[in-house]
Amino acid sequence: MNATPSSRPITTAIRGLRTGDASARRASYIIRLMVPLHHPERPERRRNPYGPVTRAPAGNALATGFRQDGRVRIAVVSLLLAASAGLTGFSVLAYDLFKPGRDTVPLVICTALLWLLFALAVLTLRGVRGRAVVVLILAGSALIGAAAMVGPPNTSTDSARYAWDGIVTTEGISPYAYTPADDRLDALRPDWLFPAPELTEAGEPVCVGERIQTAQKTESGDILCSALNRTGVPTIYPPAAEIFFAGVRAITGPDAEYWPLQLTGLLLSVGTTVMLLVGMRRRGIDQRFAALWAWCPLVATEAVTNSHIDMLGVVFTLSAVFLVTGRRYWRGGIALGAAIATKLIPVLAAPAMLRRQGWKVTVAAMVTFLLLYVPYVLTTGIGVLGYLPGYLSEEGYEDGTRFALLSLIAPGGSAVIVAGVLLVVIAGLVIWKTDPDQPWLGQLVMIGSALLILSPRYSWYALLMLPFIALSGRWEWLLVPMALTLRLLVPSIPLTRVAIATAIVVIVAMSIHRARPEVTRRLFRPPLRLPKPGG
Repeated sequence: MNATPSSRPITTAIRGLRTGDASARRASYIIRLMVPLHHPERPERRRNPYGPVTRAPAGNALATGFRQDGRVRIAVVSLLLAASAGLTGFSVLAYDLFKPGRDTVPLVICTALLWLLFALAVLTLRGVRGRAVVVLILAGSALIGAAAMVGPPNTSTDSARYAWDGIVTTEGISPYAYTPADDRLDALRPDWLFPAPELTEAGEPVCVGERIQTAQKTESGDILCSALNRTGVPTIYPPAAEIFFAGVRAITGPDAEYWPLQLTGLLLSVGTTVMLLVGMRRRGIDQRFAALWAWCPLVATEAVTNSHIDMLGVVFTLSAVFLVTGRRYWRGGIALGAAIATKLIPVLAAPAMLRRQGWKVTVAAMVTFLLLYVPYVLTTGIGVLGYLPGYLSEEGYEDGTRFALLSLIAPGGSAVIVAGVLLVVIAGLVIWKTDPDQPWLGQLVMIGSALLILSPRYSWYALLMLPFIALSGRWEWLLVPMALTLRLLVPSIPLTRVAIATAIVVIVAMSIHRARPEVTRRLFRPPLRLPKPGG
């Protein structure tokens, strides 16, 4: 006579687990719920071989202690986030890189404190459970991001160029066709981007203002005061970025200053936090890792305060990753193409998405990229390349002087060849080794390695790797954006080399430890002391 499942549920569940039945998870959950009910006389035995019991008796002192500890941790995290938001707002108002004779030490110290508060908040969050995790992460993302909006950009003038490109585009003019200094665009210039020069006692016109640079108009040669950098060259940004700039200015008009792009940066950064939380929940990833994105000082500074377009590229790239891992390859390729047509750098995330049905992703990305360029090619021709060739030369990527570490072993132009070979090899390994269902580690390795090799002086390039740090849980890669931030604030090649070398050493050491913990234990185990003879 066979017993029915309803008469002996625990025995039936255990048999399902032992035989590898597909309902093993459901059986484990049934056991965890039913074990306390079958042992009411021994409430202290809350642990069983199938997992922790979800509920404990109300009078249990240990459970009460856990609840109190959780509340304390929530309070501590909240205080750390509030302190981080306050310090973020203070740094935006008090420090910038535009004052003549500026001292960058206070800004470096303030930035270091922000990273310290970030680390403490993330560590404390490890003891928080349940819905409080999601609430804290979202609240912190919004609070710190809002604090980053209290002042104008403080380390970059790129958002001024974004605003100008949007103003020009909304007037039906291609931003690739004319330079900002072209006399034919005089009627479009708002005062906050192009203030009138002031006259000295000698009657000479001069440009006044922290963010204001002095240039000359291309035809008349008249003095031009501008908040933009590189007014003598056309824009460098790809078409998806230009469409975004135009969309923002179509809503706000030309007279709104920096806040429209800061607000969109805040919305995009919080939206990315939501995407991570939802994506992690669906894929069984600990949602607490989303804090590595949501509370990171780099996000508040570069995505919100300085409003870098890289933030939009992050949104498209993360969307592509989730679509591809959900086996929606065509849609993922479209999102990837839009990401690359925003800031080119997201192409580094592509190799990890090519392991399965990669041809679909590639075709969709290429078609999307080309279609976005078509309207500008028809109106401007080869001018759609903008200032990109000149930018690469200016930044030292043509002669190899930009490579902080490679220039030590491969001086001059040979560094370009070495860097190219390394990137190709890494891309091949990423395609070969990446799990197509979890490509974020491969994407992190590809993007992070490229930044370490190329060592750009712009820390906002590292925004792209932060979501993949969160998805993979590889916190050690945060040393890369920290090293690039240090390079931005303290432009010293020896210091940059030390920072990048330190990041590489820590990343390699942690990778070895994660892959083979026993190897690390053997390497760092204290030497065995043999007993002395006769002792």
